[in-house]
Amino acid sequence: MRTHIQYLCPKQKLTHIICVATILAFGSAISSADDWPQWRGANRDGKWTETGLLEKFPKPEIEKKWRVKIGSGYSGPTVSESKVYVMDRISEPEQIERVLCLDEQTGKEIWKHAYPCEYRNVGYIAGPRASVTIDNGLAYSIGTMGHFKCFDATNGDVIWEHDCDKEYRISADRRMPIWGIAASPLIYENLVIVHLGTVDSSVVGFDKKTGKEVWRSMNDRAQYSSPILIKQGMQDVCVIWTGDNVVGIDPKNGKPFWTIPMKPKNMPIGIATPIIEDDQLFVTSFYDGAMMIQLDSGLPKAEKLWSKVGRNERRTEALHSIISTPVFSKGHIYGVDSYGEFRCIAAKNGDRIWEDATAVPNARWSTIHFVENGDKTWMFNERGELIIAKLSPQGFEEISRAKLIDPTTKQLRQRKGVCWSHPAYANKCVFARNDNEIVCASLAK
Repeated sequence: MRTHIQYLCPKQKLTHIICVATILAFGSAISSADDWPQWRGANRDGKWTETGLLEKFPKPEIEKKWRVKIGSGYSGPTVSESKVYVMDRISEPEQIERVLCLDEQTGKEIWKHAYPCEYRNVGYIAGPRASVTIDNGLAYSIGTMGHFKCFDATNGDVIWEHDCDKEYRISADRRMPIWGIAASPLIYENLVIVHLGTVDSSVVGFDKKTGKEVWRSMNDRAQYSSPILIKQGMQDVCVIWTGDNVVGIDPKNGKPFWTIPMKPKNMPIGIATPIIEDDQLFVTSFYDGAMMIQLDSGLPKAEKLWSKVGRNERRTEALHSIISTPVFSKGHIYGVDSYGEFRCIAAKNGDRIWEDATAVPNARWSTIHFVENGDKTWMFNERGELIIAKLSPQGFEEISRAKLIDPTTKQLRQRKGVCWSHPAYANKCVFARNDNEIVCASLAK
């Protein structure tokens, strides 16, 4: 068993580390360096460190180790201790959400937990949004309507649960986001932190073992972006991109250290996870463009460095991403713009370096999920294709591409379906789902 590795700032002038990583106290969530125990991987940074992977796909379609029928949903799989976790929705004969635990090697069901869940005033009702977070033998799930549960990760016994919609009046106060609760739970030391967006409870910290509320913070509206942990100097900071601001809070008590306004001109629609390199933090939104935040290297302080917003969703500046979380690497950002334009922009000012139209079809809200592995980037696009590529300021170099899973239409019928759920990469395998099934394929050399 290995602990995680923090990604250190290369700038020697910095006297303190600013990094996107869970600190050692948070490292209990990482049962193995090869697992994918939470949203975007072991450190929530979209990095996959395994070696011994194939260089090119041998066939146009990737051979599957197993495939299992499931219901619809956006919840990306997570993998821990030889188990795969995912959420789905069944609409008939009654509306229910489910948390599923499958055997990593065979896909055989180990346990499942189902509960009634009527979707009210929620768009795109395909299913749950958030990934299941695994920490030290416990599994944490949150559904579209705010059903928040903690399970024994081995057998599915419910340890504690909250109906956040009722307890925090999300619907009653008209604070339920139009696409429901989507941010994945974040573990910090003895706490599990969730982004709800309610009045006086925009972010809530619960005791991870008992479910007792420890603190609540802010009254910003909700967004869909999952929180991350960073360090500024010696201080742990939880970054929350709400429907009104990008905020750095003290994860121990929820008190804000710094707040950078980002008021939406239309509606809160930020989905992409904030990304960081060195002492800069970047966010991007479909309607509201891109913003770069300068982080203080020694103290929990921050200021806006630049922001760019295009005239509309067609005439964009910098990067107007919808679902995709971009890649931030060596002073450049690589991401998918509003209609599938794959772009590289300069981190220093947002200027466009290049644009490519081959990675994903041109369509509104077109999506790619990026994961970095060494000098390569693995890209899962909404057509269900897996692409191995190299990204640089010189351009997009596609190495190999193959079909992994079929798009399905419960999320978006207009273009013959999409795959919008983030895959998991663990133990030299990829785990991906659509609205009909979850599949596992080996990526070993």
